[in-house]
Amino acid sequence: MTTTTSNQISPGMTLSIDGKIYRVESSVKVTVAKGVPFIKTKLKNLMSEEVIEKSFKLNQSVQEVSLSERKLEFLYLEGKDYLFLDVGNLEQILVGAEIIGDKVNYLKEGTEVKAIFYGETIFSIELPQFLELMVVKTDAIEGGAHVSNANKLAILETGAKVEVPMFVESGDIVKVDTQSCEYIQRV
Repeated sequence: MTTTTSNQISPGMTLSIDGKIYRVESSVKVTVAKGVPFIKTKLKNLMSEEVIEKSFKLNQSVQEVSLSERKLEFLYLEGKDYLFLDVGNLEQILVGAEIIGDKVNYLKEGTEVKAIFYGETIFSIELPQFLELMVVKTDAIEGGAHVSNANKLAILETGAKVEVPMFVESGDIVKVDTQSCEYIQRV
């Protein structure tokens, strides 16, 4: 941890505030006609993904922290935690379900993720933006449902539910965007 002043806060920095780790999303110096200028920021909590607004006095001390990124490969679910292999040093790492969150819908054995660490503590994982997954079940097509832009619900091998075009069937491999949870194409 290094101490810096609020005047030096810029987007992308990582700060420790009240024991929580935040990434700075935006930072603006606000000057008011008869008031004291201040720094207005938008901060994203790296554990909960919640975005908050926080203002700092000029020259206020803030704690900047450095995070590290490591590549992890998902192995399997162990109890309530998820077991990953650190690709760099081949150590096994357990990651709690609260950190995985709804990203579990896209986790399958062998998926590589980017993990954000502060020391030895994992704060978040990032999935690849696109993954190719197998469709295990689709909704039945009803008699008159032959509209060209119609969609149906598909359940993927990881349990994710995605809207897909009518021509996609069980057993097909589809490319999905893990951030928007949308179907991209059949592979």
